[in-house]
Amino acid sequence: MVDFGNRLKTLRIRSKMTQAQLAQKLGLTKSVISAYETGLRLPSYEVLIHISKIFTVSTDYLLGVETKNEIDLSGLTPEEVDALRNLIKAMRRNIT
Repeated sequence: MVDFGNRLKTLRIRSKMTQAQLAQKLGLTKSVISAYETGLRLPSYEVLIHISKIFTVSTDYLLGVETKNEIDLSGLTPEEVDALRNLIKAMRRNIT
């Protein structure tokens, strides 16, 4: 599951989070996060769900089942990110 490790590392780096910080949020060790990112280990279902909540992505995305376009939101304020999310929701409502 190299896809999982790569996706996890990308999400972590984009969030400007260290392996140690992510490990602390998950109640794990830094070495476990490293093992996830290098593909040596896979998380339990509970940890997978917790990771998906931390990064606000689906478990399908983390596992490589679902792909999606991503927009780099780094450098935006929380208010700007919220405004973009609301715009996207409004656009989706107009499509259906």
